[in-house]
Amino acid sequence: QVQLVESGGGLVQAGSSLRLSCAASGRTFSTYAMGWFRQAPGKEREFVAAISWSETSTNYADSVKGRFTISRNNAMNAIYLQMNGLKPEDTAVYYCAVTTRTHWATMIQDYDHWGQGTQVTVSS
Repeated sequence: QVQLVESGGGLVQAGSSLRLSCAASGRTFSTYAMGWFRQAPGKEREFVAAISWSETSTNYADSVKGRFTISRNNAMNAIYLQMNGLKPEDTAVYYCAVTTRTHWATMIQDYDHWGQGTQVTVSS
């Protein structure tokens, strides 16, 4: 059974950094693209970042480009999201997800398994 567990969220001040982690189990994740999404209160879940199986190809939402970095460790079945320069508008529950594709994807429907999420709150 596929399981994704996020960690690393918290309450920080604007301008701070956080590193989210997602531990995966139940499948050989090294051949699948993975991604991070977020959902703020009252808003739809949105794409944040994604990484292809090979670690060499990534994609970011315009709102986080230059501030967030996605990475993965296939030996550890894990992906990470380094978030720098956090802003209050980054406040959301952050979810990691896995696709059945090898190349990164930005659409929610491209992902077939999701974690439970980790809360990130950025105060001004």
